[in-house]
Amino acid sequence: MRFFVALIVDGALAGAIYALIALGFVVVYKASRVINFALGEWLMLGALLVAAGLNALALGLAAALIVACAGMIAFAAAFNQLVLRRLGGRPVVSLLMVTLGLAALMRGSAAVLFRGIPSVIPLPIPQRTLEVGGLFLSTDKLVAAAVAAISVAVVTAVFRWSRTGVALRAIADDDGAATAVGIDVQRHLAIAWGVLGVVSVLAGTLWASVASGGVGLVLVGMKVFPVVVIGGLDSIPATLVAAVLLGVIENLVAGYLDPLLGAGFSSITAFLLVIAVLFTRPSGLLGRAAIRRV
Repeated sequence: MRFFVALIVDGALAGAIYALIALGFVVVYKASRVINFALGEWLMLGALLVAAGLNALALGLAAALIVACAGMIAFAAAFNQLVLRRLGGRPVVSLLMVTLGLAALMRGSAAVLFRGIPSVIPLPIPQRTLEVGGLFLSTDKLVAAAVAAISVAVVTAVFRWSRTGVALRAIADDDGAATAVGIDVQRHLAIAWGVLGVVSVLAGTLWASVASGGVGLVLVGMKVFPVVVIGGLDSIPATLVAAVLLGVIENLVAGYLDPLLGAGFSSITAFLLVIAVLFTRPSGLLGRAAIRRV
């Protein structure tokens, strides 16, 4: 029983980081109806900027995070100004292909621009284990989960209750009507992508330092994409629930089924869940089905 509880707790801690990464998908989709398949590369770039600030510029962690956030916001603004504005009114497939092309460009550019810079991101977290109720919990995972949870709460609150969040939701519903009532669509879309840049820095740093141990895992975006499909692309609360649920299920499968079916079976659990959800609820567990008047 203790092993079962330990797997659930450890999975929930991993789910907090999943939720922060998945938030990068949802914020952009809710604002612009664009699925950013380059999210893994955004995380990679955010983490690399932090690593460059620490190891190349000899900045402290706080300063490196601030510089990395500023760099990612500038990158997001340039991408929105130079690319997305010119694709207004184009088919959705055009936007998808642009994100895939951006992913390839970011991977190639990062290999050149950050060559020779150590990718290590040491966090000031004591490497020790805490015993709580008979469970042994890693302090770095606890701190990472807490930081991720706070970040998710802040972004969710801004998106749900601020004037900017209301404007972004209005743009997602009908950008023409939003423009008619005086909302600056382009400025608010730039804000949404800027939020993605900040989320990428935080999530990429946590993932590189605690979860994966390196910044080269650009496939993390595809690893987390099932979370938003299971929860529903248009629902932030559903994404958070799905992230924690997926983290717990992955851990349980790794603990009980991997020894029987082979190591690595847990890595495909998310995609098996996606298939099951798409067959039963195509809009996601808590997502809303699109309704059109005919």
